[in-house]
Amino acid sequence: MYEKVGDKLIPWPRFARRMALSLALTLGIVLLALAAGTVGYHAIAGLAWVDALLNAAMILTGMGPVDPMRNDASKLFATAYALFSGVVFLSAVGIVLAPVFHRVVHAFHIDDEDQ
Repeated sequence: MYEKVGDKLIPWPRFARRMALSLALTLGIVLLALAAGTVGYHAIAGLAWVDALLNAAMILTGMGPVDPMRNDASKLFATAYALFSGVVFLSAVGIVLAPVFHRVVHAFHIDDEDQ
């Protein structure tokens, strides 16, 4: 997917497509995580669909829960979903920034080879 050490930098339109692919992949991951949280809060915590979506979105973005969890099963789910959301957030940032970091590091390697 990425160019090798000896290759030239890809042109900006191709880099833009690479960034769009990374953003689309990240959006897909975030939407799947949001769907899993919504279903979990609805099924386990007994929240209405809109409230479950709100709770899942708030946890996924790091804001914290909105509705109190009333039983042990919902508290355990909220704990697991919060930990899962942290991993999703860090992974999403990595997927979005990987092409940028690769381009910067690759540009430095090209400069080194020219000398």
